[in-house]
Amino acid sequence: MPENSESLVHVCVIGSGPAGYYAAETLAKEPHVRVDVIDKLPTPYGLIRGGVAPDHQSIKGVYRRYEKTALGDTVRFVGNIEVGKDITLAELREIYDAVVLATGAPKDRELGIPGDDKKGVVGSAAFVGWYNSHPEFADLNPDLNVMSVAVIGNGNVAVDVVRVLAKTPEEMAESDLALYAAKEIQKSPITDIWMLGRRGSLEAKFTPKEMGELNELTNCVAVTAPEDLPTLSDEELAELKPATKKNMGHLYEVAKNKPGENKKTLHIKFYAMPVEILGDDTVSGIRLEKTIVDDSGKCIGTGETFDIDCQMVVPCIGYRSIAIEGAEFNEDWGLYVNDEGVIEDGLYVTGWARRGPTGTIGTNRTDAQEVAAKVLENEKGSNKPGRAGLDEVIAARNLQVVTFNDWKKIEAAEEAAATGAQPRVKFHKVEDMLKATKS
Repeated sequence: MPENSESLVHVCVIGSGPAGYYAAETLAKEPHVRVDVIDKLPTPYGLIRGGVAPDHQSIKGVYRRYEKTALGDTVRFVGNIEVGKDITLAELREIYDAVVLATGAPKDRELGIPGDDKKGVVGSAAFVGWYNSHPEFADLNPDLNVMSVAVIGNGNVAVDVVRVLAKTPEEMAESDLALYAAKEIQKSPITDIWMLGRRGSLEAKFTPKEMGELNELTNCVAVTAPEDLPTLSDEELAELKPATKKNMGHLYEVAKNKPGENKKTLHIKFYAMPVEILGDDTVSGIRLEKTIVDDSGKCIGTGETFDIDCQMVVPCIGYRSIAIEGAEFNEDWGLYVNDEGVIEDGLYVTGWARRGPTGTIGTNRTDAQEVAAKVLENEKGSNKPGRAGLDEVIAARNLQVVTFNDWKKIEAAEEAAATGAQPRVKFHKVEDMLKATKS
C-alpha cells in the first residue's frame, strides 16, 4: 500500500516521552495509521532519560516498552527537530492528518515569593536536568560550595533531589549520574539538607518506597520533629490509604533518629510555607510561615514565621508546559486549552501538557490511550503526504535528523563508556550525540 494513499491516516506526535510513546503505541495497533514521533533532542524517552533519578534504574527500564513501539514498521522516530525553530506547528498540520502534542511540562513553576530570583535559587527542572546530563542544563553550574540546602516540596521530585545530594559515591555507583555532577556533589561540604512541606505528613505526595529510602542513607541521617507527626490510634491508622499508612510508618521511625549521627543531616519539616528568600544578591536563608491544615485540606498560614540558614534553595513545586505558536495555551494553568485532549480539529494534546504535571508514568498511558482513541475516531485519512512531506522539509532545509537506528548508536557509545557498575555514561552535548551517529 503506498504511503500517501488516502486510506492511510498520518499522525505526528510531538514529544518522545512516556505520553508520546504511549499514544504512538495505541495508534500503531491500527494497520492503516502511520506515526512520526519527533523530538527536539537527538535522544528519545523524555523524562525517562532526563527526569527519572539516576539511581532508580529499574524505573527507567520502562523504555523497553517504548523501544518495541519505535522499532515497529508503522512508527518512526525523528530526533533533533525543534518545532517552532526547524518547522512550525502550522506546517506540521498541513503535512499530517493529526498532530498530538506530548511535550510534557519542562519549565519550572515559579516560587513567587520575594527573593526567588537570588543567586542560589535553582528550580528542580533545571537541577534535575543538570545531574541527568540534559543538554539544556548541562552548563547550569550550580554552586554546591554550601553547607546547607533547602529543598521545597515533599513529593517524589523533592525526595530525588535530597537523595542525590545525600548519597555517597558508593551508593551512586550503579547510577547514570552525570560525571560532572557527581564531581561537584562529592566535593560539596553540605552538612544539612532541609525538605520543607507546606502541609503535614498525611498530605505528603511522596510514595512509600521513596520515603523509606531516606531512612537508609549511609552517610546522612533523616530526622523529623515528633510534634509535626499526628498521634494516631490503631483505628485511625487502619483508615488511612495504604500508601499514607506506609509513609507514616517510615516517618515514625525517622522521628526516633537523632541529628549528628552521620556526616549529613536531612531535616524533614512539615507545616512550613516559604514566604521569603533571605540574603543580598545570594541566598543566605529562607523565611517560613508556620501553617495548619483545616478539615477541607486547605493550607492556612498562622502568621508565625521562622528562619533557616541555607545557601541554596531548590523549589520542587511543580512544572509548566511551554506554549507552541498555533495552539491555544493558558498561561495561568501552564498547559494547553483542551476538551478531553482535543484542542481543535486535527490537533490534540496528551500527558502533562494536557492535564498538568500530575500522576505517575503509568498515568500517562491511560491518558494517551484516551487521546489516541479520539484521533482514530475523528481522523479517517486524506491526501496529506505524512512522513513523505516531512522528509521533503528535512531535505529542503538541510536538517540533520536522528533516526531510531542512529539513537541506538548513541546508546551503544554511552554504554561502552561506562566503567564498573555504571549502566552508561550519557552524552550531555548535542554535538557529541550527533558525532556518535556517524560511527
